[in-house]
Amino acid sequence: MNKTADYVVIGGGVIGCSIAYNLARKGARKIVLIEKKYLTSGATGRCGAGLRMQFGTETNCLLAKKSIEIYEHLEEELDYQGSIELKQGGYLLLAYTEKMVEQFHKNLGVQHQLGIPSRWVTPEESKEIVPHLNTQGLLGATFCQKDGHCNPFKTTDAYAKAASRLGVEIMTYTEVTRLLSRDGKITGVETDKGVIESPVVILCAGSYSKDLAATIGIDLPLTPERHQILVTEPVEMMQEPMVMSFYHGLYCQQVPHGSFVMGLGDPNEPKEYNQNSSWQFLHEMAAKVTFLLPPLANLRVVRQWAGLYDLTPDRQQILGSVPGIEGFHLAAGFSGHGFMIAPMTGRLMAEYILGEETSLPISMFDFSRFERGELYVEPSVV
Repeated sequence: MNKTADYVVIGGGVIGCSIAYNLARKGARKIVLIEKKYLTSGATGRCGAGLRMQFGTETNCLLAKKSIEIYEHLEEELDYQGSIELKQGGYLLLAYTEKMVEQFHKNLGVQHQLGIPSRWVTPEESKEIVPHLNTQGLLGATFCQKDGHCNPFKTTDAYAKAASRLGVEIMTYTEVTRLLSRDGKITGVETDKGVIESPVVILCAGSYSKDLAATIGIDLPLTPERHQILVTEPVEMMQEPMVMSFYHGLYCQQVPHGSFVMGLGDPNEPKEYNQNSSWQFLHEMAAKVTFLLPPLANLRVVRQWAGLYDLTPDRQQILGSVPGIEGFHLAAGFSGHGFMIAPMTGRLMAEYILGEETSLPISMFDFSRFERGELYVEPSVV
């Protein structure tokens, strides 16, 4: 198989499908999206699926705010004959140190300037929001009712089906083995099924973006980091918001069908492509979550799994082109919050690739910021 395309999108997660759809919606044609397994087989299908506006940097707050606004009407926009299972039960972010209290108030200042309806709540008010919360040691929290949860599989399916109706060709079980370039221009991709020639390639393959970029001599500052998650049996609804503690490195939410989904971050996790789950995670997760939310001790675990964050040095995404390689674009390095901002990321990347003025500024997320030493650190991530 040798073929040509005007645009090649590498990666069949929610980011890739959102970009492909938005390019097609704007009139771009001959778009090919390539995924080495099935759609959502990477980070998207392994994520915690939370959506929150409560970030610490203005741009991430805006990306998340605009994305949630899109999520609220996504089924209608994409003419999806189903539900993406959006649940806006809020996010309760817990503070246990004076430093966290100070940072949370700074975050609230940024959020309020942007019209995000977040607020500071006392330990007592936190317990009113989540009655089974253990407030021992808690100094306070922030809460935003508009935050929530969405089904990543159905969301990606909605984008993929809408993209297909607009003429995007989706090639699953097709692995890109290397990028192709000549004289400072991208010329296409080589796959295990043949070459696809194209003057524009958009790389959004999560942690694996690093290996592919290296095939044309580009060193992406990405490192993989395993993050583990578990899901419990479904029970009667008892918790509306996502409970998140940066202090404990965990998040826990009850999804619409009644199961609890919870994950744990480990800063000492080796930076490698390890997606195996461990008993150590289960042990630590159980200890921490039953301290924070004691009634959950009675729940039975159905399964656990692991996925990869694609971390950058400032835990911020890389969006845009790469100097010296015309036609080559990146949407990678989301560091665990790609699903939250996928709708707006897809719109912005389509605008950027087509030479339009972007709806929100993205210049601070450019590839060259690392060489310049202009890191754009996001303080509010697990």
